[in-house]
Amino acid sequence: MEQSAAELTEPFTFVVGMDGVLRLAPRRSEHVACAGGDMVLSAGEISFMREADRWTVSEVSNQSTGYCPDVSSWAEVACALDAVELRRPSGFTHEVVFRRCPDCQQHNIVREDDFVCVFCGSDLPAAWNVDPTA
Repeated sequence: MEQSAAELTEPFTFVVGMDGVLRLAPRRSEHVACAGGDMVLSAGEISFMREADRWTVSEVSNQSTGYCPDVSSWAEVACALDAVELRRPSGFTHEVVFRRCPDCQQHNIVREDDFVCVFCGSDLPAAWNVDPTA
């Protein structure tokens, strides 16, 4: 599908599949749809810019409420970008800290190091715990 000029300037939805492959979709796409419903190594939003004669990654985050990836998933993103020879930053340019509340099981975005559930007020764990199998 052809993208409009305006859409090409927006960040893309991305996932890194369990096979280590970077997959892109338009920003308004759900991460889970981009991954075909499969598990992923990481997910978020990514922007590109043209630098001389090549494309580079200008911004990349782990912002995905579908998968809530840990900030440590940067290593998988870096490998996927390196595999397609895209120049990249040294880490997420915007890190989102996700936690699942052990009491009410709701997913939270931790802001300003305030590890308290916004739904029930319980303390959130210091370590990432969103994936129930982890």
